[in-house]
Parts: sequence; C-alpha cells; structure tokens
Amino acid sequence: MRTLLASAALSAVFIASPAMAQSMAGMPGMAGMRSMTSAALGDYVMNREASGTSWQPDASPHTGLHIMSGDWMVMVHATINGVYDWQQGPRGDDKAFVSGMLMAMAKRDVGEKGTLQFRAMLSPEPFMGKSGFPELLATGETANGVTPLVDRQHPHDLFMELSGSYAYRLASKQSVFVYAGLPGEPAFGPPAFMHRLSIMDSPEAPISHHWLDSTHISMGVVTAGYVHDNWKLEVSRFRGREPDQHRFDIEAPKLDSTAARISWNPSANWALQASWADQKSPEQLAPDENIRRWSASAIYTVPFGRGGYWSTTAAWGRRTSEHGDLDGYALESAVRPNLDWTLFTRAERVATDELALPPGARGPVFTVGKISAGAVRDFTFTPHWSFGVGGLYAVNFVPAGLRASYGRSEPQGAMGFIRLKLN
Repeated sequence: MRTLLASAALSAVFIASPAMAQSMAGMPGMAGMRSMTSAALGDYVMNREASGTSWQPDASPHTGLHIMSGDWMVMVHATINGVYDWQQGPRGDDKAFVSGMLMAMAKRDVGEKGTLQFRAMLSPEPFMGKSGFPELLATGETANGVTPLVDRQHPHDLFMELSGSYAYRLASKQSVFVYAGLPGEPAFGPPAFMHRLSIMDSPEAPISHHWLDSTHISMGVVTAGYVHDNWKLEVSRFRGREPDQHRFDIEAPKLDSTAARISWNPSANWALQASWADQKSPEQLAPDENIRRWSASAIYTVPFGRGGYWSTTAAWGRRTSEHGDLDGYALESAVRPNLDWTLFTRAERVATDELALPPGARGPVFTVGKISAGAVRDFTFTPHWSFGVGGLYAVNFVPAGLRASYGRSEPQGAMGFIRLKLN
C-alpha cells in the first residue's frame, strides 16, 4: 500500500513540476527510489527524455502511469485514435482507420552508479492495411512492396520499439550510456512526431516525416553516448533500410548506417539538437540509392496553470542523394489551457521529386506546403483514463506544375477522431 501511495504521489509530481521531482530525490527516505525521479541516461529529471535517446525540454509534463514493483519503476502510457480521414480532389481519398500507440517502460538502479531500462512501444496501425491512409502531399517508402506511397501515409509497424539501455554515472552530472533496439531509434532528428508535445495530439502524420524523423523505427540500432549536465553527444550504427511491407514482423538487423547528434538543453524550457546521418539503401524499391541527412531543431515548452502548457517546435531537415539536396521545414505548436482542451497547429514546406505521376516516377522538384489546425476535447472519467473528441482541417499548397493533377491550387483535407488515453 505504501508503494502504491508513493507511486501516485510521484506521478503527480512529474506532471506538475520536474524541479520538485528532482528535489524529492534528495529527501530523507527517498534514496531507494532514485529510479522514480532520475532519467535513464543521466543525472537529470526524467521529463527530459523523449523517443529513443532524444531530449525534450525539462519543463515537459511526464504523464505516464507510474508503479513501483520491487526495485523496478514501471511506466505505462497509451493513446488509441479512431480516425475518419477525408482528402479532397482527384488524388484524394477517404478512409476510417485506427492509430496510436501503447508504451511500457521498466527501469531500475544497478549498483550505486548504474541505471538499466527496457522499453516497448506497439502500434495498432498495421490493422489498417498495407495501403496506409490518404494524406495529400505525403510520400514515403512502399507499403505493399510494389509501388511507393504518394499522397498516402504508411502504417507504422506493430513493434515500434523494443529497446534496452544501460547508463553509468562517471560523476555528478556526467554519464556514459549504451542503447540498443530491435527496432529502435538512432541518434537523428528531434523526437518522433507522436512524442513531440507540440503536435502529439494530432493523428495526422507530417509530410516532413521523411526529412525529420522517419528513422524512428529502425530494424537494428546501437547507440553510445556521453552526457555532461545539459549536453549530450551520441553516435549510432543502425539499419538504413526502412521497414518493409510486412508490418507484423521484426526484420534482421544490419548495422550499415551511421548517425550522430549533439543535444543541448540551455534551460528547463528549451531543447536544441543538430544531427547528421549517412543512411544506406533506405528505399526497398531503390536499393542502390544512399542518402545523407542533416537535421536541426528547437523545442520550447512552458507549463502554466493546472496541467496546462504551451509547446512549439521548429525543425529543418535535408536529404542529399544523387538527385540533389531536398529541404524540409516544420513549425508546430500546441496549447493546452487546461486539462480539458488542447489546440494544435502545424505549418510545413518541403522540396520533393516524388509527386510525379504515375507513382514511382522521379519527376522535377516541386516545393509544396501545408497548414493544418485542430483541437481535441478530453473528458476524464477515471483518475488515469480519458476519452477525447477532436478534429483538424488542412490546406495544401501546390505549384502550377501540379495543379492539374490535384484539381486546384489549394486542395484541402480533414480528420475527425475520437481517442482513448491512459495518462
């Protein structure tokens, strides 16, 4: 009973104040609960940790359900969306589908200076079928093994992450760590979009996904890193090939690609990163093509009121191949004025040569853009479960060379959704 009460109290602390959680770690009687208040990779608050080994601002809420079981701290989080999607015009479509994730993490102290963590993340998206869901201007790897996706977004694999990490503290505020995943996320880009506080409430994938964070499901990752206070340096070896069309399996690891990232959190409200990757043969349908990638991003988050926050992410990514340099930009922001409402918006601009018809044809480079905005209203019916109703509206911008195939210069789209969330 005492363990459950302590778990509930500390869960509330993580949501309300990372600084308070950090100070509680040094209180009398709390020494045996270091794993409840510290992060997996270093001597900082666990609110800083996002997807893979990426960082977000310390001021970010950490809203999973936390339970102590012996020496282990267990965290569970889930979001399941039921979505109806409509995309306008001759290249549009409509579809109902399920998206979201179920995440579980277990962490414990190992000796006086070590921390061991295991993490699993699963997605219901493979059940939507190999064709994915319609989204104008989105492109990506093949979803059926035959043609690349154009104006559609692929489903994520059932297993989005199965990883483990071990960190060893060298001194106060200094640590080294190793992270391995099958699948896992290498040290590239900002946190994956479904983990970014600035847009995680939207069920719509960004059209800049393959510029910023598409490597978040890599079938084989090993990362080594060094943390010094608010700085982190890390290098990964990972499998460069994107997941294939078989969304329920785990593919054989092949560590043929390299990524490196430097991260800096100058204050509790900021998280900055710059990263680079040399990705071998990412596309199944173009096996001889390699890609160099660059990324830089800044995340600003400020909490306010009771459970409220404002979070904004600005990100840039570049893909360099034999076809030249292609840049993508994203600016996204979310405001949660209280526990009931969340409002979100995103603006994107990408340069792409994958929108020519028929699908798979490499055409001229077109610069396209998109703006979307939406809101979700949550109804809390137990201390840890909520039910939400939301929607979003999007306007896409295509240049003159694409207007005929899209039917107009500004084709539109919309999504309505309901969701069940474990907080």
